[in-house]
Amino acid sequence: MKNKEQIEIVGDNHFSSSIETPLRTDAFAKSDDEKIENIQHHFAKIMEELGLDLTDDSLSGTPYRFAKMYVKELFYGLNPKNKPKLSVFENKYEYKKMLIEQNITIDSSCEHHFLPITGHANIAYIPKDKVIGLSKINRLVDYYARRPQVQERLVLQILNDLQEALGTEDVIVSVTAKHLCVSSRGIKDQSSFTTTLEFGGRFSETDIRNEFLKIIGQEKI
Repeated sequence: MKNKEQIEIVGDNHFSSSIETPLRTDAFAKSDDEKIENIQHHFAKIMEELGLDLTDDSLSGTPYRFAKMYVKELFYGLNPKNKPKLSVFENKYEYKKMLIEQNITIDSSCEHHFLPITGHANIAYIPKDKVIGLSKINRLVDYYARRPQVQERLVLQILNDLQEALGTEDVIVSVTAKHLCVSSRGIKDQSSFTTTLEFGGRFSETDIRNEFLKIIGQEKI
């Protein structure tokens, strides 16, 4: 069991223990409705501890709304049954140049404080035998974002799934986002943002990677 100082260090430095989101073996033994009911009960207790009057008309439904939001909206990406099917197609046009999907919305939550992470992803791949439906890239990003996350893990999860589906290592994923755990607590820095970049295959070549970065408007690295 970590002491309070260790807990703060892990949270402030955004440590991650694995590329896989840490889940219990019985994570999906309960139905969504059961989870909503239990979370509703416990969040009502949190509100009561904060001194809020749950008999007030404005507050009385908040525990249910909160619970439903967590299970059905913010964290639907925890459940593998919600993972989008990555439909791929034969590359009949023999398109061999870079294909980029830009400015994909990131709407996630920091797993250390459960505060919002908001920003955008830019993803590119160089097709070989397969291409993927463009909307599937957006859906995959949203699926992995909709869970308690660490930004470094997020880009790796997206990268690995796309590489597997496309049958190529030639994929690059960039995420730039603001973390409310930085802007609304702790250092309270309102202007900073975080960029993470993961890639493989031909994107390890400086010229190819810089072509991608130039197109999405980032500095060369």
